[in-house]
Amino acid sequence: MNANLEFLEAEVMKLPSADRARLLERLIASLDADPAIDVAWEREAARREAQLTDGTVSEIPGHEAIARLRARLVK
Repeated sequence: MNANLEFLEAEVMKLPSADRARLLERLIASLDADPAIDVAWEREAARREAQLTDGTVSEIPGHEAIARLRARLVK
């Protein structure tokens, strides 16, 4: 490891855990950066929002969605 990286690591480790977690999320996101994937997710989010707005689908509570998924996995 070079000296700059060692220094940076030491400085990051001084941060509060919440700040380190935020930095980690940003670093991971930078590795996964793919504009085509971002566009696809934005399109999917817009499609799902439109379905909610026009009533073709309805919202369900998170705990119910998880229960449904678990039930499908058990089969």
